[in-house]
Amino acid sequence: MEKPRFDWLQPVKIGLVGGAIGVFFALVGMVEAFSIRDIVDGIVSMGQMLMLISMTFTGYMAARRTTQPQHLWVLGSSLLAGLMFGGMVALLLIVGSLVNLRAVFINASPTLYELLAFGRGTQAGALLLLAEGVLVGVAAGLLYLLTGRFRQALVNALGWVVMAGVLQELLRITFGAWGPLAVINQWLFTGKGLSVPGAASLFVLVAGTTYFWSQTGSVLSNRLRRLPPGGQHTLRLVGILLLVLIVLALPQILGLYLSEVLTIVGVFALMGLGLNIVVGLAGMLDLGYVAFFAIGAYTMGALTSPELGFFSLSFWEALPFAVVAGVLAGVILGIPVLKMRGDYLAIVTLGFGEIVRILALSDFLRPWIGGAQGIAKIPKAIVGSIEFISPQQIYYLILVGCLLAGFISWRLKDSRLGRAWMAVREDEDVAAAMGINLVATKLLAFAGGAAFAALSGAIFASKLGSVYPHSFNVMISINVLCLIIVGGMGSITGVIVGAAALVGLPELLREFAEYRFLAYGAALVLMMLVRPAGLMPEATRRRELQEAETVEAEPEPAFGAPASP
Repeated sequence: MEKPRFDWLQPVKIGLVGGAIGVFFALVGMVEAFSIRDIVDGIVSMGQMLMLISMTFTGYMAARRTTQPQHLWVLGSSLLAGLMFGGMVALLLIVGSLVNLRAVFINASPTLYELLAFGRGTQAGALLLLAEGVLVGVAAGLLYLLTGRFRQALVNALGWVVMAGVLQELLRITFGAWGPLAVINQWLFTGKGLSVPGAASLFVLVAGTTYFWSQTGSVLSNRLRRLPPGGQHTLRLVGILLLVLIVLALPQILGLYLSEVLTIVGVFALMGLGLNIVVGLAGMLDLGYVAFFAIGAYTMGALTSPELGFFSLSFWEALPFAVVAGVLAGVILGIPVLKMRGDYLAIVTLGFGEIVRILALSDFLRPWIGGAQGIAKIPKAIVGSIEFISPQQIYYLILVGCLLAGFISWRLKDSRLGRAWMAVREDEDVAAAMGINLVATKLLAFAGGAAFAALSGAIFASKLGSVYPHSFNVMISINVLCLIIVGGMGSITGVIVGAAALVGLPELLREFAEYRFLAYGAALVLMMLVRPAGLMPEATRRRELQEAETVEAEPEPAFGAPASP
């Protein structure tokens, strides 16, 4: 029998691809820009951490794709991939010392080369990069060889330390604004990053908690399942009560800026819950969804703003009219597109969204909705003596809207209408043959989604106190559609998670300027590769995807061989 041979070509390819990504990070200026801030004060900067994470991921992927399970082969593959990564960055360092790359790459500065060389010069820096590649590659291989519990504990701990270092400014503000957490702020952070004791303690705490839960979590769950029904009900009520208290206390804990981020996430989540009915449940691709958002906002502005002087209603008096206007617009859009499917439906709805935006800009409607100048002086929502002005107050208004929309979506999903929507999504012809009224079903989907969008637009108008046509471009529809896909189409929980990931994350990374979208796009690509069904997919879609992967993994029978039963 022929001895198995070490496949060195695969880790070399992975290492070269990873090294090219590391060189890209360096030449676009991310390494130099991120090196201003330390993850752990005086030990590792954010730029160095970016290269280390890329190198570790490269070595881990090489170890994972090793054809033979022997430990030495796994370590050899990860070592070789790490060496290739370090060699690519060392090559950049050497070429940059001989050729003026700054004529093409403006970020190829002497400061970058000094950072890559660890301040030791070109030759010594290149050797250190090769040694770093070897060490990090071996560490990545060892990480792959660890048992699942140890690996998960280490990865979670490192992830928490890195995230705490990246978001240190926000965490300082949050901890400093709330008295009981001020001690944690002083202990965890220094002037430039995490303190060494703080980082070590955070690492040990997260690693220990993760490992302990991996051992006892299943045992605890089994014990809880054995509780009598009364005990399970009490425990469930306690959990719900704790969740409610946390959600209600979030604005006071997080402070002004993070509360503003939560309100933006809430507005998009409310729109996402509506579009989830149209796209996720009914399967009708709507790219003009922003039109209903705009109709709700403009209806609220036209009915409440003293600037126009038509009605001067209060927020609560105008809110039902805004929702009804959205429902009517949804029905009006739904009637002419009943026979359309797929790309044709997407094009028509996209045109509808642009028509609404252009009408809002036109001089024809200027006396009623302000034209290009928009509508200002829209009053805030008032409950008793409380006026919802600050983000910490508007948070509760948006929270009520999201809870209402989530409850309605949850009840509709398993109802007769919800199952009719899902049948239409799977196959319209079969749904019609089963006796489902396609006209009523589609119109109700458009009307339900439009109602949530109009509700979101009305709250948005009250939040800002003004509305302008330029706030309702097609990118709003694209972003809402993306958050549904990222969260998991058809999943109510997925909409909330997708809104937090797609809308909240860029807001938290705003301090990284133009690089935030680069990192954000890379995270999205990685997420879609790892979780193609979404972060929190619907159970049906998860099952369908798993079945499809199982079918693809099964080998086809040889010609003439009997198929398996």
